Amino acid sequence: MDEAWWLALGLVMVFEGLLPLVSPGGWRRVFSQMLSLRDGQLRFFGLISVATGLLVLWLT
Repeated sequence: MDEAWWLALGLVMVFEGLLPLVSPGGWRRVFSQMLSLRDGQLRFFGLISVATGLLVLWLT
């Protein structure tokens, strides 16, 4: 079980690092746009992200 957690953490790190690696300017624009969102909007995107992740885990 511990190995699965490390694998999952590693995959998250890889996916999180892809956009700044490939397109730093695009990443900066997306990040600055996210800073202008209201808290409710950020929570909604967080909810969608968590729900999608749980759905992927449930399907595998």
